[in-house]
This record gives sequence, structure tokens and C-alpha cells, in this order.
Amino acid sequence: MNKALYIITVILLVSSCKKEKRTIEQIDFTTEYKFSNEIETKVAKDTIAWKYQISASDYATKGDYKNALIQWDLAMGTKDRKFTENQVDSINQKYSKVKATDYIFELAKKNQVIIINEAHHNSYHRVFTKSLLQGLYDNGYKNLGLEALGNGKYLDTLLNNRKYPILKTGHYIKDPQFGNLVRDALEIGYNLFAYESVEDVNGKLREIEQAKNIEKVINAKPNEKFLIHCGFDHASEGIHSYWEKAMAGRLAEYTNIDPVTINQVVYSEKSKREFNNPLLKALNIKESSVLIDKDNNPFRYERGETWTDIAVFHPNTKYVDNRPGWLFKNGNENVSIDLTDIKIEFPVMVLAFKKGENIDVAVPVDITEIQEKKQNCNLGLKKGIYDIVVTNGKESFKFEQNVK
Repeated sequence: MNKALYIITVILLVSSCKKEKRTIEQIDFTTEYKFSNEIETKVAKDTIAWKYQISASDYATKGDYKNALIQWDLAMGTKDRKFTENQVDSINQKYSKVKATDYIFELAKKNQVIIINEAHHNSYHRVFTKSLLQGLYDNGYKNLGLEALGNGKYLDTLLNNRKYPILKTGHYIKDPQFGNLVRDALEIGYNLFAYESVEDVNGKLREIEQAKNIEKVINAKPNEKFLIHCGFDHASEGIHSYWEKAMAGRLAEYTNIDPVTINQVVYSEKSKREFNNPLLKALNIKESSVLIDKDNNPFRYERGETWTDIAVFHPNTKYVDNRPGWLFKNGNENVSIDLTDIKIEFPVMVLAFKKGENIDVAVPVDITEIQEKKQNCNLGLKKGIYDIVVTNGKESFKFEQNVK
């Protein structure tokens, strides 16, 4: 290589390695998301029996999936349950695994109502429901009912026009993954509606009111299809031990429509693999799956006289850069956020907002907490432009991040 060409090559290499200049602006910003030390301090002082359920929800809300699972296991207890080798062989001989999304899309073609549940501490359940949205929409599902919309005192009537969720849209929707479910549904073209009880009732009366609210929407659109996303046992059919019938069972009774009910809660991963349900351990799940027997019938969840039509088995989460690997799939990039030149006391929370959404009220697209400056900061973001807010609760900074 001649000397002139060598110099030009070096200049080009140096130029290509230069960081893009960015403007870092100090702002007033108040976050509703709790730092880990706040959650731990509260749970240590709390004396109520369900304190770990609250802390699990708090961790899930701030995007900390790993700690949400740990807190939930503290709330519910754990067992190291095992199958014998013969039981494992029997299960694998009896059932074959099929991709859950493909199986659900096939069912969607010949059904009008699909009801799928979530555990309120498990953000991946929201990610999985989000993965169903486009395929179900293509099969005629234009309406999405969310238990999490509203809280009886506030209903976000502007949501369908605004096209993004705000912090007041619903308590659980503050979780970025739930916010993204809502955001994607609106972008695809779904009509979102609330169906939670507006009265302060629980038990049987709550199940009845939820079902009645959904029935009204179905009656107004008798030729349309509906996806309902609910919590825990509300997706159950048959005779429920506490409520006589859960919301799904009541809805079937009121409408004479037999819904497809999907349970993704019961066989979900725990904080440690040894605590997983023995069936999940035995199956060696690589992707979200449905079990099919030799007669092509799906494995369903049954408890006494209660059931859901399908049980979905999700794989154990693999972590990348100390964050769930599934954050960086389905169109999301693993985006490294540079915090080295921001003069702020750590720990900090890093929140990403879609450009154009009001950062004072919008649900962020992703959140992570960083304990010290030398720690990597990684967010799961689609291509686009984001406002990144870095805050320690006392002072905050904002800059723009272009994800190409």
C-alpha cells in the first residue's frame, strides 16, 4: 500500500469510529417507577400477608423480570418437584409439541372469542399475547378487551385516538411490555375496550359484571371477533370452586358462544428451574408450545371441575446483558445506551420513550435500573427515534437515541 493511500485509509477508519454528537439536556422529571432499594425497604417493613405479591408487581412494572419471579416465589412458596424417568418418557411419548402461535391461529379461523390469561407479575405473558396480535387480526379479530384498562375510577377514553398508553391508562399497563402490547394493538388497528367491574366488588359478583360488560360489546358487534386478555383464573370454564363460574364461564353462559380459553400461567417458569412444574421440566421446551396427543387434541389445564381449553408452555428465559433475551427478539434491537458522559449520581433508572409521545405521561417502551456507571445499560427497542431519560429521582437528563 502506498503512503498516501494508507493515510487516507486511516483517516476514514478514525472518522467512522467517531461517536455521534448528542445533546444532553437537564430536565424536570418525576417517575412513578420505584427503585429497587425502595421496593426492598418497603417489603422489609411491610407486615401484610400479600407483601411479596405487591413487590413482585412493583418489579414487573419497572421491567425487572428476574426479581419479579423471585418475589412471586416468596409469596407463593416453592417445591423442588420431580418426575421419574419413566414418567418423563411417558409424557414425551404421549404428546408432541407444536408452535403455540401457529396452533392458536388455526383455532382462530373457526372461533369468535379467544380468552387468554396472564400472571400480573409475569411480563412475558404480555409479550406472548402481543405476538398473537397481528395473526389474530389477519383472521378477523378486530376487538381487544383488556381487564387492565381502567380501575373503576378512571377510564382512558382517549386511548384509541391517542394511539399510545399513558400512566393513568391502567395500573398493570405501566409495565413497558404491557404498554407495548397496547401500543402495537393500536398500531395494527384493534379497537380496545375495558370490561373490568366499575363497582367495588369481588368474587362471584366481579366475574358476573366482567362477563356482562364483554357481552354488551359483543352484542353491539355480533359479526365481529374478540380477543380477551385477563388475569389468572378469569379465563376458566366449568364450575369454579370459589366463584361458581369465572368470567369465561359466565360469558359462555350469557352469549351462547363457546370461547377458546388459553392458560399460560400454570406451567410458567419460576425463579429457579428446580421450582418449575414437573411437566415443564420434562418437556424440554424450546419455544412457546402446545402439546398435542395422538388424536390431535390439545393438552388442557384441569383443576377439579374447572378447565381451560389449552395450556401453553413457555421456555425458560435466557438472559442477555442481564436482561431477558426475549426483549431483543421480534423486531427489537439490543441497544446499548452510553451513560459515561452524564454527570449524575447512581443508581439511575433509564427510560426510553417513543419520539413524539409525551414523556411526562406516556408509558415508556423499556426501562432498566443501573446501579453504577461502569455497568452496561441495554434496552430492547425497535428501529426508530427515542427520547432517553436518565434519572436518579433527584435530577434527570434527556437525550435522543436513533435506533437504526
